[in-house]
Amino acid sequence: MTQRMPPRMPALFFGHGNPMNALLENAYTQQWAAIGSALPKPKAILVVSAHWYIQDAAVTVSTAPRTIHDFGGFPRELYQVQYPAPGDPELAARVQKLLAPIEVRFDQQWGFDHGTWSVLRHVFPNADIPVVQLSIDETRPPWFHYDIGQRLAPLREEGILILGSGNVVHNLHAYAWGRHVQAPYDWATSFEQRVRELLLSGEYKPLVNYEAQLGREAELAVPTPDHYLPLLYVAGTRADADAITFPVEGVDGGSVSMLAVRVG
Repeated sequence: MTQRMPPRMPALFFGHGNPMNALLENAYTQQWAAIGSALPKPKAILVVSAHWYIQDAAVTVSTAPRTIHDFGGFPRELYQVQYPAPGDPELAARVQKLLAPIEVRFDQQWGFDHGTWSVLRHVFPNADIPVVQLSIDETRPPWFHYDIGQRLAPLREEGILILGSGNVVHNLHAYAWGRHVQAPYDWATSFEQRVRELLLSGEYKPLVNYEAQLGREAELAVPTPDHYLPLLYVAGTRADADAITFPVEGVDGGSVSMLAVRVG
């Protein structure tokens, strides 16, 4: 009996926004659920989240990763959310092998931060697909992260869903916390539009060198790299024939882009 090949998976970047999206049913979370319903079931999921931003490259190897509530000041029910998906040490070892000679440490302690579970509990609510997280090494320049995405691209042929979770625009100082509905700031929509254009054209140099090449708007839209860099991992997985689409759109609180990017 011949073994069926796993389906080739897309790569996805999600703008995860406010942790409360984990509990809410709104336009964003409904679209996340629709994305999951339309996908073939992945063999496993590899997540690069803005919220595992540390001083080295590490990959989770626990078989039962914990749900991490890495935030403060939210309603108690948010701290009670669990996402009990299994881990996948074999995938972690495969990631380590693909990224060699870059040193990637096996990590037993980290689990799923809210960049992962706040999205996945809508996309794959049954929590029955193995999930592994790969850290973002904060000591490395943007090209390093794009290059890692390129090295990880073969996983898509193996039925692995590569998922980045962050926000293309993420400026919490300008965010309308609990105030009236704030229209998107001009610099937020302009920067997001430029990112879309670069993705569609395959012009990755300005996308990667955003600090130097995308001007004052980049300073406002990306005051820290952590939420932007997961996009570079996903962009790096793109093959020439892959379409780029934007299955979720919107700006929350004036300064947080909820844009989702699908590669393939």
